[in-house]
Amino acid sequence: MNFRTKIDIKTSEKKINHEQNLLLIGSCFTIEIGEILAKKGFKLQVNPFGIQYNPLSIEKCIKEISDKKIYSENNLFFHEGKYHSFMHHSTFSNANKEECLNTIQQKIENTKLNEIDVIIITLGTAWIYRLASTNEVVSNCHKLPEQQFVRSRISIKECVASLDNMIQSLKQQNPDIHIIFTVSPIRHFRDGAIENSLSKSTLLLSIDEIKKSYPDIDYFPSYEILIDELRDYRFYATDMNHPSCVAIEYIYERFAETYFSSQTINVAKTKEKEWKHQHHKQLL
Repeated sequence: MNFRTKIDIKTSEKKINHEQNLLLIGSCFTIEIGEILAKKGFKLQVNPFGIQYNPLSIEKCIKEISDKKIYSENNLFFHEGKYHSFMHHSTFSNANKEECLNTIQQKIENTKLNEIDVIIITLGTAWIYRLASTNEVVSNCHKLPEQQFVRSRISIKECVASLDNMIQSLKQQNPDIHIIFTVSPIRHFRDGAIENSLSKSTLLLSIDEIKKSYPDIDYFPSYEILIDELRDYRFYATDMNHPSCVAIEYIYERFAETYFSSQTINVAKTKEKEWKHQHHKQLL
């Protein structure tokens, strides 16, 4: 008897290898997968603006990287002893204004989209926050008072338009770039169970729609693997919303089966052994 449902994923003809440059951008699940890929020797950059959750913020990040936007003090605000950017995660915040700007600018300059071979975009939520005073979409509220923001869920139409803009920006920089979308398996239960389902459904339906216009775009089912294939609370962390380390490793294995050749899988295993040996020596 079979006691679980395994997600059927077609092996991709577009392979990923260690010679390629990878860019991962999106929710905190991006960081988890990025850490695994880094240990296995892949050349990659992860979230040059910090963690991004919604499509409109990710779209804006890609556009600003593509345009090589120059940040100035006008793009920052001061709150609780630090300078912040609404587009950046709090890891970029700094008590020193110049250091904050330098860190932001360095990441933009170092992210060369024309040299990226593969981009993996992880969408986390369809809920967005806009700054009430300007209607500008923000990536991070930086613990400012709630009344300064307007929260809403984008429609499928808005989401599809955002994905289209991302793809256009990326293909302008590199027409051959391999674009992979995925939806984060992390459940946003702070929004409520129903709201989380509506949000994830918006993202999934939007990706399905955009693939009709761009058949070369891939979708990797991270969300479905956890929700439908693993489907047990033993595969969740103690908060019961984030995937456990075992689940993350399993999702990576399914990704490797889909996009890596047997040679690349073997190289990845060798690179990981080297990484473990090096870091073991450093701890001694």
